[in-house]
Amino acid sequence: MPSLQDQLRGLVYSTEHGETCPDCRRPVAECECRAREEAERIAALDGIVRIRRETSGRKGKGVTTIQGVPLDAEALKTLAKSLKKRCGTGGAVKDGVIEIQGDHRDVLKRELESLGYKVKLAGG
Repeated sequence: MPSLQDQLRGLVYSTEHGETCPDCRRPVAECECRAREEAERIAALDGIVRIRRETSGRKGKGVTTIQGVPLDAEALKTLAKSLKKRCGTGGAVKDGVIEIQGDHRDVLKRELESLGYKVKLAGG
């Protein structure tokens, strides 16, 4: 791991190229860091979509989370939008996890199975 000084010394802007990626030091337009991270995330999945209900850290409010969907970020947002519309509620996509407000595990399980995913209900 680089030291703090090495991290702070990194080039973040160049008059020649504009903004640069702090990780690979290439211009942002040529940077492939995000695409590589997304490909690694998808490769690490086991093919099972897990649906769980979470309340911790949410002041007692229940949220249904969906993990393990083997899609890239844009397709994940599109899927989340359709699932939120199906449930009639709000939600978000954070770090490859779809969060949908409320307890909609049964509806989401049926919907994802109809789309061809192998689904498991996890947690309480």
